[in-house]
Amino acid sequence: MIVVTGASGQLGRLVIEALLKKLPAGEIIAAVRNPARVADLAARGVQVRQADYEQPASLVAAFKGADKLLLISSSEVGRRVQQHRAVIDAAKTAGVGLLAYTSILRADTSPLPLAAEHKETESLIRASGLPAVFLRNSWYTENYLAALPTVLQYGALLGSAGEGRIASASRADYAEAAAAVLTLDNQAGQVYELAGDDSYTLTELAQAIAKQSGKAVVYQNLPEAEYKAALLGAGLPDFVATLLAESDVGASKGGLFDDSHQLSKLIGRPTTPLAEMIARQLAAAA
Repeated sequence: MIVVTGASGQLGRLVIEALLKKLPAGEIIAAVRNPARVADLAARGVQVRQADYEQPASLVAAFKGADKLLLISSSEVGRRVQQHRAVIDAAKTAGVGLLAYTSILRADTSPLPLAAEHKETESLIRASGLPAVFLRNSWYTENYLAALPTVLQYGALLGSAGEGRIASASRADYAEAAAAVLTLDNQAGQVYELAGDDSYTLTELAQAIAKQSGKAVVYQNLPEAEYKAALLGAGLPDFVATLLAESDVGASKGGLFDDSHQLSKLIGRPTTPLAEMIARQLAAAA
């Protein structure tokens, strides 16, 4: 039995889909705050269990009988450590045999402020004594391409990454990696630094968007405060604007670059090319 937390989220759903290609649906448990959101998975035979990071008792019940557990990091930045601690404690109580955690690229040395909660979570997992594997994910390519309509409207891609190289991959790539680790043997103690096969600067991303869209697009590098203000002006919540601006500055220091190709080795294929991701997003926005 394999439990996936946060299974109604964007990454969680993709992990479930990847697992369904490898395992019978009855061996997969989707742990979610609101079971109604994954009624479609239940209809396909996936076990759905209510689990709330803020309700420890629900976690113990959700993890009962689990051999392996994927802890997908909480989306609530600032509350992650507390919530993750509840999951770790529940996993230990439930006797989970392997805990996999979606961390961030080089969590122990990353210049991204976002890494602090991941680093602390990794420490908690190690201290728990649970057999564990860390999936240290770099950036999702979707993090930048989600703004594509606005980029095309104004002919400008904004950021604070300077000429830092970004080795991103698609959510589906990372989901496949998680499913691979959960279905492989002898994963306890492994630490995977996962990133795209190829890297790009935001200047190169703007050029790639311009090439495929046929529209003029330039990259405008801004100081962190100005980039955050632009994100707030676009309607993003303060914590999201802060996260994105700080992460871009971290990228300028090499925090989102890795060329070890561990991700493609794990999934047995090249990671999804940037050009393909742009083409998909342009088609979706058409």
